[in-house]
This record gives sequence, structure tokens and C-alpha cells, in this order.
Amino acid sequence: MKRILITGSRDWHKDSLIAFHLGQAVGELLRDGTPLSEVLLVSGACPTGADFIAEQIARQYGITVERHPAQWRPYGIYNPQAGRYRNQVMVDLGADICLAFIRNNSRGASHCAQAAEDAGIPVRIYRD
Repeated sequence: MKRILITGSRDWHKDSLIAFHLGQAVGELLRDGTPLSEVLLVSGACPTGADFIAEQIARQYGITVERHPAQWRPYGIYNPQAGRYRNQVMVDLGADICLAFIRNNSRGASHCAQAAEDAGIPVRIYRD
């Protein structure tokens, strides 16, 4: 399975930029001989912004989406580190590429992109 890790700002709004770069990444995998059925989008499952947009686009392509929502309130208690923990879990599961869509220097998206880079995952950063 080829994994594309998406990370991005929750206030990202440029659908066309995500569609273009996600399409490019998928195209590169397909040119390498990977069938579309073996391409997976890994997402932090934010209900807004880059995660939401990328998930919608991936589904339109017929790509399976693996969602990793942060557990902000386990047992009803707020966990301010939930996003960082979730990001590290996604990175630790591995990916062939990380696409980062960062707006307003998003701390969460920047953290995930840096963690991916530190893990040796190729990272492409797009800023708004």
C-alpha cells in the first residue's frame, strides 16, 4: 500500500491547490506502477480545512481514506497535546510522501510536516 500523508491548516480554503498537488502525488505513484486501489490517503480527520478538502478529493478519485482524529477530550478531560500525539502516530505508521498545506504558520500542520521530515518521509510544503 502506498500512503500519502496529508496535513494542513484547519482554516485552509484553496480546494484547487489541494486537488492539483494531491493529483500530482497520486499520478507519480500510478506512473511507478502502483494501482489506484493501493493508494491510501492518511488524514488527521479535521472537520474543516485541508484535511476535510483532501478527504473529499481523495474519495472522488476512489482513494481509500485512513482517518486519525485527535482525541481532544478523552474521558471528558481536555488534552492540549492530542494533536501532536495524533500527528506522531500518523508519521510513525509511515508514508511515501507528506503534503503539507500551511496557512498562518499553523503549529499543528508545521509540527506534522517536521515530524514527517525527521522520519525521512519526503515532505512538500505549500503555504498560503
